[in-house]
Amino acid sequence: MSRQPRAFRLDDPNVASGSVVVTDEPFDAIEAADAIVVPMAEKRRAPWLGVLISALSGLLVLGLGLAVEKLIVDLYAVAPWLGWVALALTALAVLAFLALIGREVRGIWREQAIERLRAAAVDALAVKDHKGAKAIVSELLNLYGSRASAVPGSARLMNAMEEIIDADDRLAMAERELLAPLDAQAKRAIAGAAKQVSLVTAVSPRAIVDVAFVIFAAVRLLRTLARIYGGRPGFFGFLRLAKAAFNHLAVTGGMAVGDSVLQQVLGLGLAARISAKLGEGVLNGLMTARFGLAALSVCRPLPFIKEEAPKIGDVAGELVSRTEAAAS
Repeated sequence: MSRQPRAFRLDDPNVASGSVVVTDEPFDAIEAADAIVVPMAEKRRAPWLGVLISALSGLLVLGLGLAVEKLIVDLYAVAPWLGWVALALTALAVLAFLALIGREVRGIWREQAIERLRAAAVDALAVKDHKGAKAIVSELLNLYGSRASAVPGSARLMNAMEEIIDADDRLAMAERELLAPLDAQAKRAIAGAAKQVSLVTAVSPRAIVDVAFVIFAAVRLLRTLARIYGGRPGFFGFLRLAKAAFNHLAVTGGMAVGDSVLQQVLGLGLAARISAKLGEGVLNGLMTARFGLAALSVCRPLPFIKEEAPKIGDVAGELVSRTEAAAS
């Protein structure tokens, strides 16, 4: 059972005699923060499955290489210039393939760097690590160094680097100067996606159109949020981010039925007082907004420290207000 806080005067005889012992309690408030950091789930893939996929991929590459080599030889036998054209096209295809591989590797590396920053910030806040906080701010400045125009607070943060000592204040200033403008962009992107999903679902004639557009909007929203916060995911990097976003969504309570906006929609029965199609559109828009908030949490390089984590009402409150107006 936790003890209530108490105050002591320096001239108190109990303090002077040493009968009062002051102990530091662990800093665990960050663990209960709304924007909880959800680590990537470890891969639990059977080793033989990896061996099978690697072997089949190797055979496929060998077969493709032999087929291309035979094609080049046959074309060269027909006309030498055709063989040279085929060889040039093959070299161009190999170059494009290597460029795609490089982009995937860079995207995954950048995502991992953002995840490491977020985890390091949680650790630095927990133990009041001043040096660690300073290193995190330096990495953030490097991450957004090429986006000085989009993040105008970089100069102010660099000037105040040596003046701030406390780890919490240092990271809070980095959050305010670097991430607050990006948070505003992210919330606008989530609100726009939620409105589009709500509108398309309300007017689409078939359910398959609803499902297809919801998936398309979620994919586009996740890519947009990743780019806003400095990530550049390729195909596999995007799959990795999507998995992390769904993990975060599951950990933080799925649709967050305790949120006041969803209580307003489901509890007051607004969907029952208007057309079923419009109510379905509003609910799909809220679900898209909820996914967007989960994606924001996994794309953001810092946990929410002093800034308040956005909620459903911040990005999709307009949907409910319009629904209430239509119902009344």
